[in-house]
Order: sequence, then structure tokens, then C-alpha cells
Amino acid sequence: MMNKRLLQGFTLIEMIVVIVITGIIASAVAIFIRAPVQGYTDSARRAELTDIADTALRRVSRDLRTALPNSVRVTGACAAGPGPCYLEFIPTLGGGRYRAGTAGAAADVICPGGTDRDDILDFGAADTCFEVLGAMPVPPVTAGVDQIVVYNMGPGHLGADAYSGLGGANDNRRSVTAVGATSITLDSVNALPNTSCVYDVGGALVGGCRFHVVRTAVTYACDGAGNLLRWQGYAIPVGQPTALPVGGTSFTLATNVSDCRFAYGVGISQDNGLVTMHLSITEQGETVAMYAATHVSNVP
Repeated sequence: MMNKRLLQGFTLIEMIVVIVITGIIASAVAIFIRAPVQGYTDSARRAELTDIADTALRRVSRDLRTALPNSVRVTGACAAGPGPCYLEFIPTLGGGRYRAGTAGAAADVICPGGTDRDDILDFGAADTCFEVLGAMPVPPVTAGVDQIVVYNMGPGHLGADAYSGLGGANDNRRSVTAVGATSITLDSVNALPNTSCVYDVGGALVGGCRFHVVRTAVTYACDGAGNLLRWQGYAIPVGQPTALPVGGTSFTLATNVSDCRFAYGVGISQDNGLVTMHLSITEQGETVAMYAATHVSNVP
């Protein structure tokens, strides 16, 4: 016959003792494991917040490096707090140098005739075509879409403010109507107000003669509701917008924004400017704050 002891199971007391001991061991293990696990979770969250803030500021900095000289402007509650705060600029698609003569020289009328060569851009009278010196802008200029800006000094400068309008007597921005092998044709009945060429005291050309290709404006908006947005694809406005302009689109760079500030200062010589950016992101009671500064060239 089989031994009766082999047929016996656990008693209730033995099961309770095992459960109690297991619970004690589990509680002890949990106490020691909790801190490392919580630390890992906190570190992962901080790394994610840092990555979001860093990526957003890098995107803004990269865009600003393409800004049309003297086109950066800031408005809104940008001194402190989450906003609303708005940073706007006109990105350039390309640029080059136009052919120019000595001061007071008359423009020829070859362009846009049988050849694109040797046509200067005259500022004394309406001149709608000029030869591009060197390589044509890259990417290629698109007629009917792109615009040309010559000598931009920024808001408040009569005849040198790309935000003032398009094609008027005091506007330095013109629509492109045709593009030749080495020339660009503009749509305007008015002469461009100011040349960007540099002449010496004797009237000889010594440099400059730059033009820039633009199309639309861009705004980075801290909406005051915890979001950092990028507005793009809208027509260049006269006044700085504080809401998404008609025709524009937007996408979100960062959420949970607790502090967002933009500031813009012009250098002593006005040949450069500095955009400073503060961005803080808060999640689950923890905040990551980042600062960035970007130099922009203001040589027109």
C-alpha cells in the first residue's frame, strides 16, 4: 500500500505562511526596484522633452539663416511668459547679382529681345529686365510665382521695405513675369527705388548689386495656449499677422509650452542681427528650458 504521507497536501496554515513570506519578499524587492525604475522613467521623459525643444529651436534657427536681410520682425507678448508671441521673416529662395552701369548711366533695351546679354538694371526709369551676372539662382526662378527684392532695409525704411507692398513706386519688391537663359523680366511700371550697388566717390562701381528671390512669408507663433506653431505659405503682408493669414498653412512644432520668448536686435553696423529664443516645455510637473541665439545677415 502507498504511504499515506505521500498522499497528503498542503495545509491552510502552510499556504498562508507561503503567501505572507512571498508578499514580504515582493514588497522588499519593489522598494529597491521602484527608485531605479522611476529614475529611468524621469530620465526618458526629460530626454524626450529636451529633444522636442532642441528640435524646435534648431528648426527656427535653420529657417532664420535663409531670411531676407532686415526682414525679421517680432510682435506680441514676447518679454516673458508663454505668449502670444510672433516671429516673422521672409525666407529667400535664392539670389544673385544684377548687371549695373556706372552711376547715372542709361539702361540699354536689348533685354528681353533677341539676347539676354549686357542689359543693366536701371533705377532712374522703369526697367523691367536685367541680366544676371554669374550663375542663375538655384533653385530656378519661377515666373508668375516668385518675386525679386532689391536693397531691403526693413520696416520703416521708405523705398527699402519688402513688407510695404508689391510693384509700387516706393516698393522694392517686384513680380517675375519671365525668366531667360541669363535674364529676369519684372512686372512693374515703376522704377525700383534704390540700388544695392556700391559706388566710390568717383562714381565707379565697386561691389554689391545684389537681388534676392522670395515668394511667401513665415511666422513662428507661440499661441499662449501651450503650442509653438509654424505658419507658412501666405502672401507677404504689410502688417505683421497675429493670426494665421488667409492662404497660409500651419503645423505644430511643440506642445506643453510653458515659456516662449523671441527677441530681435540689430547689430551696431546694421550688417547683422541677432535673434534670441527661449523655450520651456513642462510635462508631469517637470520643466525643460532651452535657449538659442541665431545671427542673421542684414547686408542688403
